[in-house]
Amino acid sequence: MIVITIIADGKINAAGWIALVAGLVLGILYGVVKARKVKMTDVPQLVSLFNAVGGGAAATIGIFDYLQVANGTHLALILSIPVVLDVIIGGTTFSGSLIATGKLAGHVSGKPIIFPGSRLCNALSIIAMVVGAVWMIGLPQNYWALVLELVAALVFGLLMTLPIGGADMPVVVSLLNAFTGLAVAFAGFVIDHQVLIIAGALVGAAGTILTLQMAEAMNRSVANILAGGFGGGASDAGAADDVPVNVKETSADDIGLQLAYAHNVMIVPGYGLAAAQAQHEVAELAKLLTDHGINVNYAIHPVAGRMPGHMNVLLADVNVPYEEMKQMDEANSMFENTDVSLVIGANDVTNPMARKSGNAISGMPILDVDKSKSVVIIKRSMHPGYAGIANPLFSDDQARMFFADAKKGLKDIIAAAKQYLDE
Repeated sequence: MIVITIIADGKINAAGWIALVAGLVLGILYGVVKARKVKMTDVPQLVSLFNAVGGGAAATIGIFDYLQVANGTHLALILSIPVVLDVIIGGTTFSGSLIATGKLAGHVSGKPIIFPGSRLCNALSIIAMVVGAVWMIGLPQNYWALVLELVAALVFGLLMTLPIGGADMPVVVSLLNAFTGLAVAFAGFVIDHQVLIIAGALVGAAGTILTLQMAEAMNRSVANILAGGFGGGASDAGAADDVPVNVKETSADDIGLQLAYAHNVMIVPGYGLAAAQAQHEVAELAKLLTDHGINVNYAIHPVAGRMPGHMNVLLADVNVPYEEMKQMDEANSMFENTDVSLVIGANDVTNPMARKSGNAISGMPILDVDKSKSVVIIKRSMHPGYAGIANPLFSDDQARMFFADAKKGLKDIIAAAKQYLDE
């Protein structure tokens, strides 16, 4: 976008062209290398980082045009409004996406970060953005107005994202993606570039629809996200310290036996599957079972993982048929007739605590895994999910825990299942 802006300005000289081409080549090379080397588990933070880059680029266009076009004069209303919106949305997306990237990568705590006076700071940043917008639109060019607007937008992006818990990150990534699209669209208005307007509008609309759908699936309010209170204010009922103690362990051999004599199996993938990069093993297990006449399906929660559609992408990577991926409502109608539910690294999206009030995931629709005849949970430890809420499913009467890395554990289960299926 910045390249288009510079070229459209028409004032670039030979040295500028050299710098432009060099920067473009370096950027493309870095992007290609980074994208090819990134692990599947790091894709969510890479997507969030790309959102930050897009928002920052859009804000840069707004800043560039305000400084160059205004040139000490009063900007026309048709140009000043897109410039202001570009700076606000781009700045908010940039800082918010960086915090989201940090949370996804584990560099920033996944728990909601709320400090005394955070609501007041939020309100002050919004007021500052309004004041800066009026100043930039209604008065001749002033550098301090631009500084106020940009700083307020950056602060608002931080304050909007910090209070959001890790379990809600997929919704936030989707929201910031929508913001990036809007920022790009307004950048198109600023430089009068129809391609940017159309592309930005498409991304913004798609991101907005996805955000609304995911927020509904989480039983959350998008307005609450924008207010910076998403995930905050919940009590610590069901906190990580209240870990179930009466858990019953199982082995790969026992799981293989269960699966071999089951009629209907439901695989429930979560972030642990992605972290272990065990999608190939889970597909191999499913094929083994289906080849022996056992019905296998996958229960997909809309916010399982760390980004929108994370589980769908993971399973598509190993050519799992789309018709076997059951969305939450359909999957929930199937659990009562499921002989074995195999939960692989999914925690918060299966947590019955969501049905109770007074905790951070209260009211969130979940996968009704506990209605299955038998539940096997593959986890490395008893550590709670990203929301930090203990999961009573682990100590359920029909649940068994298999403590193992998902990749190695599934390999052992496959070996055991083959033994019983071939008998």
